[in-house]
Amino acid sequence: MRSLWTVQTFIVRMWVPDRPGALGAVASRIGAVRGDVVGIEILERGAGRAVDELVVQLPDASLLGLLINEITEVDGVDVEDVRPSPDLPDARLDALDSAAVLVGAVSTAELLRGLVVCAHRVFESDWAAAVHVEDRLLVAAEGSPPPPAWLAAFVAGSRSSARVAAGDCGPDDAAWSVLEGTALAVVLGRRGRPFRARERRQLSSLARIAGLRAAEVVAAAAAPTAAAAPV
Repeated sequence: MRSLWTVQTFIVRMWVPDRPGALGAVASRIGAVRGDVVGIEILERGAGRAVDELVVQLPDASLLGLLINEITEVDGVDVEDVRPSPDLPDARLDALDSAAVLVGAVSTAELLRGLVVCAHRVFESDWAAAVHVEDRLLVAAEGSPPPPAWLAAFVAGSRSSARVAAGDCGPDDAAWSVLEGTALAVVLGRRGRPFRARERRQLSSLARIAGLRAAEVVAAAAAPTAAAAPV
């Protein structure tokens, strides 16, 4: 019986033909090296292919090379990235935790700091930043983002795209989203693992929650002043 203490967890991102049986063939290859598929997320689909992330547990890390070789033996399958995971990832729980951080913020500064920290963690980015696009000011950051002038210009240029509503335009190694009703944007950078459509939509959802909370925070701050004003 395999000991739970020796199990190694990896996240395998791969290109898979978008046809019946393709993923089953991959799972069969993983089983051949005593691996268990314990999670799957579809990140993108189009042009007859899908980008999937599989959470795979192996009885020994030394089997990783063999695992990759077995997967790539499946016709039409290419491995894009493999990374170890100390814990079993749970995208739904991550989303709820992030939402709780955002709605619990009592100031704009706390809100933006929470947004940047959550995005940096959830998307495993190299850096994350909140920038005031009009004033070209860096408001919050994790890691080492580019200068605020570059970030602001990048967001402004990307917003001119016809796909701005989805927030899914821009280079593969960067993702962004504007906080609705504000001049603020969150921008992420990550080398070696492109941001996929699902990740960009997730970032847009986080930014939408942050934008709604920002409006509430501003309204709450203005309420005492309004109440004290003469009738």
